Amino acid sequence: MTDEQQQAPEIRFLGGDPSTAEIAAVTAVLTAALDELAGESRRSRERGQSAWQVSQRAIRRPIPHGAWRNVEG
Repeated sequence: MTDEQQQAPEIRFLGGDPSTAEIAAVTAVLTAALDELAGESRRSRERGQSAWQVSQRAIRRPIPHGAWRNVEG
């Protein structure tokens, strides 16, 4: 684990008088939620481009009116 992963986020309770069990429960829920979000982020990066993104192509410049008639040949 890196130092960043080992560092616990700062959680402050600004109101009320939470018990040790309540603090532990809130910390566990927030930690699980953050871990899940981090996992989703990693999975989306590992997948690469979706089929939709691969099939997209650059938009071409519009053809000026009558330009197709100007072709010599």
